[in-house]
Amino acid sequence: VGDNVGDVAGMGADLFESYVGSILAAATLGLEEHGPAGVALPFYIAGGGIIASIVGTYFVRTQEGASQEDLLKAMRLGTVSASMVVLVFVGAIMPTLGLDAPLKLYLTILTGLVAGLGIGSATEYCTSHAYWPTQSIAKASETGPATVIIQGLAVGMFSCAPPIAIIVAAIVASMSLSGVYGVAISAVGMLSTLGVTLATDAYGPVADNAGGIAEMAELPDHVRDITDALDAAGNTTAAIGK
Repeated sequence: VGDNVGDVAGMGADLFESYVGSILAAATLGLEEHGPAGVALPFYIAGGGIIASIVGTYFVRTQEGASQEDLLKAMRLGTVSASMVVLVFVGAIMPTLGLDAPLKLYLTILTGLVAGLGIGSATEYCTSHAYWPTQSIAKASETGPATVIIQGLAVGMFSCAPPIAIIVAAIVASMSLSGVYGVAISAVGMLSTLGVTLATDAYGPVADNAGGIAEMAELPDHVRDITDALDAAGNTTAAIGK
């Protein structure tokens, strides 16, 4: 229970602060550049993101006995589906706001959503044991603890590069399309699907609790095998959410 409270409430508070901060920053910049319509746009994006996140949860489906890769693919589908719903919603609402250069603003929102998905995919690659980076750390354990530390540090440093490159590219693209307001709107777009992203993040501590309960209850080994697979996927989804 404490694990759930710490992870879910802690992550929720942290991400909510970023979420609200991006909306207020975009609204403040929008008033100067686009008037009331510029203030309204980030709120419309955030509102559409709430609906999209609810829709995205219905796309998270998997079969019994699924591998970690299958579990992660199902959760990724939920995030991608939510992003597509946001794009459709924003595309429908923007022409009614009377904004200057609405197509460029729409492309900045698309940039933010694509950047968010790209960062999630890069994190999944670096933290899931279905891929080379994590497997290389496990392989390094065959030759002793020193090589595990060295390989772990190397993978950790490498894992920082793709998100940084994606964020820089998104900032440059958004700035060239719509200036500083474009960067703010891109951030709102990236965080608009926070609901489904945080849900995949919360999956980790819930699966971890299930494993602990199964072990304390002395359930059969095959139950623990299932919860271990779920817990491993949960560690990856927690990294993606953060």
